[in-house]
Amino acid sequence: MKMQEVPSPKLELEMRRGVLVLAVLSQLKKPQYGYSLRQALAHHDLPIEEGTLYPLLRRLEGQGYLQSEWRTDDGQPRRYYQLNAQGETLLGQLTASWQALNASLRGLLKEENA
Repeated sequence: MKMQEVPSPKLELEMRRGVLVLAVLSQLKKPQYGYSLRQALAHHDLPIEEGTLYPLLRRLEGQGYLQSEWRTDDGQPRRYYQLNAQGETLLGQLTASWQALNASLRGLLKEENA
């Protein structure tokens, strides 16, 4: 692959998928509903489609990492999600794993560019 070539969109998508769980959990320390969560992630240059986000939220809730409740703020019912104690623990574990992985990759990429 030449330096000017853009990476395969599929490879880039795979890389993004690997960090979505951590990204979503990081934003659920306080209650958020789907649209507000999508906006928070997009604000940090991690846009996520509804078709990806909502199944992920349901899966994390089903696995016992999130709690949710319906609220009718401003008259429109919205389901708010937030980390529970298990979710807080998972966020800490995944954060530590990410930091270790990121440090390893920085070292590998630094060697490659030396």
